[in-house]
Amino acid sequence: MNMISRSTSPASSFIPHPSSFRAATALAWRELVRFFRQRNRVFGALGQPLIFWLLFSAGLGPSFRLPDEPRASATGAVPTSSISYAEYFFPGTVVLILLFTAIFATISIIEDRREGFLQSVLVAPIPRWSMVLGKLLGGTVIATIQGLIFLLLGLTIGIHFTPLSLAAITLFLFLVSLALTGLGFLIAWRMESTQGFHAVMSVFLMPMWLLSGAFFPAAGGWLGWILAVNPLTYGVAGLRELLYLGGSGAVPAAGLPSPAVCWAVTILFATATFVLSCWIARYRTTADLL
Repeated sequence: MNMISRSTSPASSFIPHPSSFRAATALAWRELVRFFRQRNRVFGALGQPLIFWLLFSAGLGPSFRLPDEPRASATGAVPTSSISYAEYFFPGTVVLILLFTAIFATISIIEDRREGFLQSVLVAPIPRWSMVLGKLLGGTVIATIQGLIFLLLGLTIGIHFTPLSLAAITLFLFLVSLALTGLGFLIAWRMESTQGFHAVMSVFLMPMWLLSGAFFPAAGGWLGWILAVNPLTYGVAGLRELLYLGGSGAVPAAGLPSPAVCWAVTILFATATFVLSCWIARYRTTADLL
């Protein structure tokens, strides 16, 4: 009882201690080891977005154009876009990889609860934020690594990297991954089955990605308003600007928010999901065996 009260005491919940960071590091390392031992997860997180990128680029490429570019002429000729759809869709595919990896990482919360591991962590003499930090950090590092691996394909469409731009891209991918992993944690914490999590993914997480400017550019109207209030829009736009800043020199989309706005919104998004994850982790669920 003394151990339980120490782990849930409001006075000690946010007091930094070396043991808290060691516990977070151990949980993050456990996520990394488990992920790379399950090779089907590695293939699933990279394979499906790669197939999407190749198929959609081939199918939609001939008819793709940006909103500010001219439409088809009176003779029926379709003007060529200034960029290919493969170039436009590439940053969105990277974000899709981050989303899939975050989903797979946070599903482990449901599995850990069912297997009893999560209950053991919850009664350990560590603050709840330490557990949250470990789970989120593990999923974030995995997502960032996979996003960087996929970035190598950008060399095939003319994207070039400098050491400075690659460092900025890595940091930005880390922030987007942290935000998405935190969002997945918020959803998974109250879930009692992986089936329920996949249902939420189908009706919330995937539409969130689709309505972020990753799949198609904003064309104004009510759809433009949805894209404007979607925090993931700024993650996709920020990555788009970083990728093409050191390549062709032109950002392949009109009306993108400024880099400062993209960084600010993404940092705020990541901070909010982490704080909310720490807050929701303080409350027990009906599935906890405590």
